[in-house]
Amino acid sequence: MKILVINGPNLNMLGIREKSLYGKENYASLVRMIKEYARKKGVRVSFFQSNYEGDIVTRIQKAYRRFDGIVLNAGAYTHTSVAILDALKAVNIPTAEVHITDISKREDFRKISYVSLYAQKTICGLGFDGYLRAIDFLCEKNK
Repeated sequence: MKILVINGPNLNMLGIREKSLYGKENYASLVRMIKEYARKKGVRVSFFQSNYEGDIVTRIQKAYRRFDGIVLNAGAYTHTSVAILDALKAVNIPTAEVHITDISKREDFRKISYVSLYAQKTICGLGFDGYLRAIDFLCEKNK
């Protein structure tokens, strides 16, 4: 199984930004944790992070016929991007949406998720472990 992990804006700033919300671990440690977990499960995983909406849309499009699943933390674009939603619909790849924090308990605007209109699973508030649960979900779905 091949999974693409996409992280949106400001996730490259993990370990620096709002440590009380996102923790002290940095983006590189997130990638390492996911790689190790995926290797143990026999899953091939690729990573992409961008602060630019169009780059995320293009990467989703390029995933067509190349990946069996997508783990997506679209960051702030979760709440604003119809373009990312439309890209997910276009490629029709099983997708698990992840948020490090529990967006349902944050500002009102964060309670809206365009990604969830397509994603088969949304995982919130589990920190970095949410990515691992997303991989588990996609593996189960692919059986």
